[in-house]
Amino acid sequence: MMGYYVILGLFGLISMAVSWQLKRKFQHYSNVRLRNNMSGAEIAEKMLHDHGIYDVKVISTPGMLTDHYNPMNKTVNLSDVVYNERNAAAAAVAAHECGHAVQHAQAYKWLTIRSKLVPLVSISSNLSTWVIIGGLALMAASKFGIYVAIAGLIMSALATLFSFITLPVEYDASNRALAWLKNKNMVSQEEYKGAEDSLKWAARTYLVAALGSLATLIYWALKVFASSRD
Repeated sequence: MMGYYVILGLFGLISMAVSWQLKRKFQHYSNVRLRNNMSGAEIAEKMLHDHGIYDVKVISTPGMLTDHYNPMNKTVNLSDVVYNERNAAAAAVAAHECGHAVQHAQAYKWLTIRSKLVPLVSISSNLSTWVIIGGLALMAASKFGIYVAIAGLIMSALATLFSFITLPVEYDASNRALAWLKNKNMVSQEEYKGAEDSLKWAARTYLVAALGSLATLIYWALKVFASSRD
């Protein structure tokens, strides 16, 4: 178990560092005011309309960096500091979330796969570790324990797969956002660099999460199969 806590601690620290840097970048580029004076909400609506999307609503949601696209009710949810503000950071986040709406409208392969996995992962990710630990405990008394542990590994592998499928979804949404901001001349060169840097750090949060999930899966797999040979 010590190795498990080491992995959790290590990737927890890395995640905190990346999240801190993301917030720092967001604050910095929040001071770069857009020359077009458009708010995040206006940026989002224009990007949607430029892609022929008129059935997606742009709404405000509480919190800091709680921005997301909800494919169930077709809403781009922007936090207050994005929805109302008129700066490079807000433009980047608003356009990125609209990138997901564009993916949805165009049936982007990885987003479709990710959406189908959501119901399974929402259950398996919370239970996998306990199932594996329960299987390991049972292995000391019964051969049935290995099957329980393997079931837990499959659940954990599903969550890991989900985290890696999330990567192309997020990177593609950022690429769509940046391409639109540039091609439509929505931002100046300085504003574009700010938007690009902000989205780069946002993407790194997903990368760290995926690597942490993979490291945890490998740890438990080694633990289970080492115990099965004892």
